Amino acid sequence: MQPNKTLVGHNNCQCFIIPVKVLKKFARDKKLSVSARKAFSNAAKFENEWRKSREVKSIATMAALKLLPTSLTAAVATPPNITVFDCQHHNTLPGTLIPNPAASSDSTAKQAFSETSAVAKFFQTVFGRNSIDNSGMAMISSIHYSVKYNNAFWNGSQMTYGDGDGNIFIDFTKGNDVIGHELTHGVTQYTLGLAYQDQAGGLNESVSDVFGSMFRQWEAKQDVNHADWLIGKDIMGPGAIARGYTCLRDMANPAAKHCLAPQPTKFSQYRNGMDPHESSGIPNFAFYKAAMAIGGNSWTIAGKIWYQAITGFGPSPNMTMKQFANRTRTLAGSLFTSKPAIKNAVDKAWKDVGL
Repeated sequence: MQPNKTLVGHNNCQCFIIPVKVLKKFARDKKLSVSARKAFSNAAKFENEWRKSREVKSIATMAALKLLPTSLTAAVATPPNITVFDCQHHNTLPGTLIPNPAASSDSTAKQAFSETSAVAKFFQTVFGRNSIDNSGMAMISSIHYSVKYNNAFWNGSQMTYGDGDGNIFIDFTKGNDVIGHELTHGVTQYTLGLAYQDQAGGLNESVSDVFGSMFRQWEAKQDVNHADWLIGKDIMGPGAIARGYTCLRDMANPAAKHCLAPQPTKFSQYRNGMDPHESSGIPNFAFYKAAMAIGGNSWTIAGKIWYQAITGFGPSPNMTMKQFANRTRTLAGSLFTSKPAIKNAVDKAWKDVGL
């Protein structure tokens, strides 16, 4: 655990699914109306304001993990309490409680509840994790945030979803990988506590993409060869699709032109100060390559290596990509001692991206 001074300066998780760069891109798009461009511009500015709140929550989480006692008794593995609130297009969180979201006539409420429940089941059944904090933490979602809000975010304690503008983006609860991605930011907050800049920031975003993609594949019962490895495919609106964008990111081809937010594929392309949504392409590509080489279901072997890498060693806010790569190499060998091909696959995947 790094001193709190380090955390104050770096651990300000900017946990939105849509990168600022993309929001600014559409803020300049003359094909959009003036009001639409202004909405994108304001959404980009809004991220900066949220950093202060997220920073405080992240610091508090790390301090509690380091300083405060917790029960020595294992958490009871019962499903966490899952609630959905309706902001009713206002900006106050969490909003009005929806009494029975599973039976709601609001499809967004039903989707938020069912997919959050599925994420909890995914982490429980695949990794033996009881909710975000592994102690049954309640999972809270707020829907219909603001008006045509083009983003979804984890704010350090809950999820919030915009409806999208209906043109570039649609209802953000429609992307189950988006929901898995953002909730995984909470898992990272309670485990590695990764900072949100430089290499640690790229790892932070990558961990969320990796588990968001695995969750999407798990729900669809897809093996690595049948998965499309796209992030954000289901939230692309007609305006984005008409411009040739089919997803936010593509773990199988991070630099592809069909990505709204293309990424580097080699560590040699990395630079300090790079947006974590960009630099995450490097470890994303490594996970994809490892999972493809191993075969089968991504969550069965590669996923368990990555999960142990983020949960088995305590906080490491300023972890480098090389350190993370070496950790997964070691774990591939220790978790699967009778299958050296697995360690070789992980090793080669990282070497292929320059790590």
